[in-house]
Amino acid sequence: MEQVKLYDTTLRDGMGGPGMSLSVDEKLKVVRALDELGVQTIEAGFPSSNPKEAELFERLAEVELQGASIAAFGMTRRRDVAAEDDEALAVLVGCFAPIVCLVGKSWRLHVEKVTRASDEENLAMIADSIAFCRAEGKRPVFDAEHFFDGYRDDPAFALECVRAAAEAGAENVTLCDTNGGSLPEFVAAATAAVVAELGESVEVGIHTHNDGECAVANSLAAVAAGARLVQGTVNGYGERCGNANLASILPALQLKLGFDVVSDEQLASLAQTAHYLDELCNVAPDPSRAYVGRNAFAHKAGMHAAGVAADARTFEHIDPSRVGNAREILVSELSGKATIRNQAEHAGLELDDAAATRAVQRLKEREHRGYHYEAAPASFELLLRREAGSYESLFELESFKVLVEKRADGAVETEATIKVRVDGERYVRVAEGNGPVNALDSALRAAIADRYPHLADIELTNYKVRILDESHGTGAVTRVLLDSSDGEREWGTIGVSENIIEASWEALVDSLEYAFQPR
Repeated sequence: MEQVKLYDTTLRDGMGGPGMSLSVDEKLKVVRALDELGVQTIEAGFPSSNPKEAELFERLAEVELQGASIAAFGMTRRRDVAAEDDEALAVLVGCFAPIVCLVGKSWRLHVEKVTRASDEENLAMIADSIAFCRAEGKRPVFDAEHFFDGYRDDPAFALECVRAAAEAGAENVTLCDTNGGSLPEFVAAATAAVVAELGESVEVGIHTHNDGECAVANSLAAVAAGARLVQGTVNGYGERCGNANLASILPALQLKLGFDVVSDEQLASLAQTAHYLDELCNVAPDPSRAYVGRNAFAHKAGMHAAGVAADARTFEHIDPSRVGNAREILVSELSGKATIRNQAEHAGLELDDAAATRAVQRLKEREHRGYHYEAAPASFELLLRREAGSYESLFELESFKVLVEKRADGAVETEATIKVRVDGERYVRVAEGNGPVNALDSALRAAIADRYPHLADIELTNYKVRILDESHGTGAVTRVLLDSSDGEREWGTIGVSENIIEASWEALVDSLEYAFQPR
């Protein structure tokens, strides 16, 4: 199979995204994760831009990678300064990185208004810088900044710029859709023109931004037109609307277009790597992200779920395991008995036809009242257990009471009193808390702690409230979602009521009872 190489720019372009900032240690973790994924080139940034970047390059020099090469980023020489006298170029050729990526102008608008150079000087800046890096033993990559805008404005000049880099010794000439506004048909045509112009003398690459929501499509169009290196960031991190998402491009190249990019084992780690990088970058994973998102292979409608059960190809474009993801059958009012039975089997439960029918009806009734089990699979499992006859109650509620006291000095105190029976024995407990839900949680745990001490390890990790019918104001139905964890597993529960305390109580009890069920 023909090869297409990946060039990751997360540590440069990706850091331009809002809120993105990584320590040197975190950047090293990114490099290792990308290397394990099989990315061929990892751009670590501009070694002379700041002390953090300088330290990163110093430490990277001591890191042994499995197969990736490190690239250092910089710019072509300054106007009216010889390449050998340019301080920034000296830093690039002086660092350990075997590859240097130089960005230069290929749009006359930028040459005239930003660089303020003549056409001849711009071409000389490109050629001199590439030749200097090559002479110093580096493998130069030329990023033709704003290439597609330049080609649209003046094709001859844009082609002159990439030809100057190729003739000076560039290993790769990458065409950049820097403003991110080009469309696939134009990208394909312009890329084909460059491939024809440069022939076999140099590899052509593609670097796209997502301002027109076409970064992935533009990258694939360029590959179809002859590009054999794709620059981008895993998960599409980057300024404005982000860069081309390598987590979508990689499987498309390998599974759809048949190119050799990484090993099958590395491809199967894609979802895990994408989620790991989200965690490192403190970014909430997008559940609807193609290939690697939690919802990428989630089926909700009854017809879809039944189709997947018969033959997964009916509603899945690839086998999710090939990218490290997994199929998920979601439950909702659209679900049929096949979905219910699938969920029961997943939980280790046996449902006969009558129980499955009851569960479907129960589900539809409760979703009509405002429950949303797709977001609370633990509560749904409890519903199934009740229908299957395997539900075990943690306790029997006699009553609970919550008091909130607001004082003149501004202080607020909350106290909850709970009366429950556990295995026939009555417990009355009082607890204070940071709000009514916390107080109820503390009082309930105090009541059952002696009998079930392992439940003390459960922590509530998230608490979300949604008003379902806003027109009713403070009397509206409220949906509460709780996320809980015992340090090894995480699960979600739900409660719905006109009373926010009651809704919270229901979700809280489900959280503890889910952990209590035998497995």
